[in-house]
Amino acid sequence: MPKISNRGIDMPASPIRKLTPFADQAKKDGKKIYHLNIGQPDIETPQVMLDALKNIDFKVWAYTASEGTASYRAKLASYYNKLNYNITPVDILVTNGGSEAITIAMQACLNPGEEIIIPEPFYANYNGFACAADIVVKPIMSYIDNGFALPAIADFEKLITSKTKAIAICNPNNPTGYLYSREELEALRELCLKHDLYLFSDEAYREFCYDGREFVSPMHLEGLEEHVVVLDTVSKRYSACGARIGCLITKNRELYQTALKFAQARLSPSLEGQIAGEAAVDTPDEYFQAVSKEYTARRDVLVNGLNKIDGVFCPNPGGAFYVVAKLPIDNADRFCQWMLEEFSHNGETVMMAPATGFYSTENAGQHEVRLAYVLKNEDLLAALICIEEGLKAYPGRTNTP
Repeated sequence: MPKISNRGIDMPASPIRKLTPFADQAKKDGKKIYHLNIGQPDIETPQVMLDALKNIDFKVWAYTASEGTASYRAKLASYYNKLNYNITPVDILVTNGGSEAITIAMQACLNPGEEIIIPEPFYANYNGFACAADIVVKPIMSYIDNGFALPAIADFEKLITSKTKAIAICNPNNPTGYLYSREELEALRELCLKHDLYLFSDEAYREFCYDGREFVSPMHLEGLEEHVVVLDTVSKRYSACGARIGCLITKNRELYQTALKFAQARLSPSLEGQIAGEAAVDTPDEYFQAVSKEYTARRDVLVNGLNKIDGVFCPNPGGAFYVVAKLPIDNADRFCQWMLEEFSHNGETVMMAPATGFYSTENAGQHEVRLAYVLKNEDLLAALICIEEGLKAYPGRTNTP
């Protein structure tokens, strides 16, 4: 029998989806599951996107340009320039979801064996993308005690070697919800300029910043024009995860032309996704105001509810729609699986993502879970009851988190 590749063996399983078989069985057993494990919002997609799909009138479902249609990139440029990014359509490469934007950026910027520093916990698929690109993730620890703030620049300095090529951040952060400040971004700018590094900025949750806090992109900082690579998607902004349309943005012309070669190799992004994405730029501001108000309320319900549970600690995030909570448990993977296999409260249980999968450091996150507040408040309150009752019954509960 032929053997699969070492790269295939090394490819990590998704911590967000790996418990799905247990959830499927729990549903077959009659349990109702509150899915807090994945960032799939229940917010309605803007009507302008849906109408654009309904009104498609092309006769041939054709390829588009590898970099995306001219009309969509022009519309996107107008969106970003309202945010003071000061870009043109030729700085935008449309991709099949944010995932492809990240993969192309890694492949275009780093050679096999070179290193990218990423504050952890981080979006779990970064590990998978790095594995596919044959590059090395160098994690730098952030801590729940201070809400997962950016690690000290001195700690970044300790990790930089001759193989270091880039730093990546997700802002606001998935999985922690932490929103990086202007001061933190400016510190990263100086570090990248000092060591001539790329700065990847995953901005999938840009619109979700709470309590009047400011969102700052590296695109807002002078002097980084040749270093910044913005990675974005329509998935979260418009609650359109299935559209699979994202983009890579850079003012570095050599990097753009290199990224374009990877885009040409996969031919083109989806035509219908770009049609919907182009229409989405016309989404009224009232949509985002309502969504922000809704997520703020959900965040408050979840965070306050978690912190009322004995032994649980959850920092209050400034953005995105996730929290990482520390629980009084022996092992997050075992607990999350146990909640699906062995536990129910009034026929209900909760699916969570073990935080271990969001760390690259071995044994980190053993007592933490990521929860997505993508369900209505009524469901969040019911899920909180399940979590509290589950912790009381869990045989691997510890005295302190």
